[in-house]
Amino acid sequence: MKKHIVLIEDEPAIRDNYRSALERRGYRVSSHGDRPSAFRALRQELPDLAIIDVGLGDEPEGGFILCQDLRALSPTLPIIFLTARDSDIDTVHGLRLGADDYVTKDMSLEHLLARVTALLRRADAWAEARQKPDEVLRRGRLAVNVDRMTVTWNERPVDLTVTEFWMLHALVRHPGHVRTRDQLMEAANTVLDDNTVTSHIKRIRRKFAQVDPGFDAIQTAYGMGYRWNAHEV
Repeated sequence: MKKHIVLIEDEPAIRDNYRSALERRGYRVSSHGDRPSAFRALRQELPDLAIIDVGLGDEPEGGFILCQDLRALSPTLPIIFLTARDSDIDTVHGLRLGADDYVTKDMSLEHLLARVTALLRRADAWAEARQKPDEVLRRGRLAVNVDRMTVTWNERPVDLTVTEFWMLHALVRHPGHVRTRDQLMEAANTVLDDNTVTSHIKRIRRKFAQVDPGFDAIQTAYGMGYRWNAHEV
């Protein structure tokens, strides 16, 4: 059965472009141009994944409101924000409301499709009863479940986006080894400028600090990149 994706985007040309690309990849796609009509439909049937534009019509933050409403219906529905506003304030706000990841409109369709694939894979892993043990990477107090794309620190969950998860995974695979910004982008299957990579690392640190204020396992190698503290193994 085809995976069902709902796309909420108020610009018809962009909406049609993304819809066509997703359908070519074999997904069943429903689309809406405003928050009220989208929420009426979503209350009747939840999709496998939702892609939501932050600004919807005359609601500059309509996507944030819709995300909150969807999280009330389902705590596990994969949600991607699609936004023209590539600012940390918007991004952090959105992810705190429960979105799993975000894609800016200037990024390629392939980037969006990669995010969709990764989130659906994670959702399937959560839903299925596994017949084999999950692949878990352990580094001291850290546990990274690669199959389910989940992370715990001191046995407490740390909620990371897909991009953040793969950046962290790249760091912890070889503790003490420096990973450049280009290597982190490659690991996350994304193309970002250096400042955006830095912002992702800051958010990862902040999320760990929320469960452990003394967290300092991600070290900056100035002028080079970042590394996972070998003493945390």
